Amino acid sequence: MSSGEPKHLKDFFLYIAVIIVLILVSLFLFSRDSKNIKETSKSTSQSQNQAKTYSSPPPLSIDTKKKYTAEVTTSKGSFEIQLFTDEVPQTVNNFVFLSRDGFYTNTIFHRIMKGFMIQGGDPEGNGTGGPGYTFPDEKINRDYTRGIVAMANHGPNTNGSQFFIMHQDYNLPKQYVIFGKVTNGMDVIDEISDTPVEENAQRELSKPQSPILIENVKIVEK
Repeated sequence: MSSGEPKHLKDFFLYIAVIIVLILVSLFLFSRDSKNIKETSKSTSQSQNQAKTYSSPPPLSIDTKKKYTAEVTTSKGSFEIQLFTDEVPQTVNNFVFLSRDGFYTNTIFHRIMKGFMIQGGDPEGNGTGGPGYTFPDEKINRDYTRGIVAMANHGPNTNGSQFFIMHQDYNLPKQYVIFGKVTNGMDVIDEISDTPVEENAQRELSKPQSPILIENVKIVEK
């Protein structure tokens, strides 16, 4: 007879080996599935945050005889903007359209300069983006005082989606169409202006170290 191990010991070791293999297979499958969930989630998130673009400016859809207010919710709090419909209807119409279409949702204030202004409305988050179109300037009847909201641009008649809010009075040349004013929540603008900043790609000290999110812009018509 053979001098090998008893049969019951061989069966025991075989059983243990099968259990180990099953555990290793389960761990592999779990790891693979977890990776797939993360990649899918990341892909979905990127898709949801992809900026909308348009081929042309929106047609006039606001009622110029009515008053419009924008209720802006940010990661630092909320503020309200009175829109100057009777003064610059095309610019207000553009802002109302983009706001109602969710264009500004989850964008950031990418440029913050305390004592001057805060700038947002860029889907790229770096000052280079826009809605895919530009539209002409309208007449500027006001000065750039604290709380004023105006369009950012890169030259005459190049308005798009980016805008800025004056933190303090500033003697800017009248080259940026003024379309509203913060009437409630300037303390939130002050808090955003206090955000620590660092140099941006143009070496301007204005890039927030932590993103300040525009969570939603709700338009109220009266």
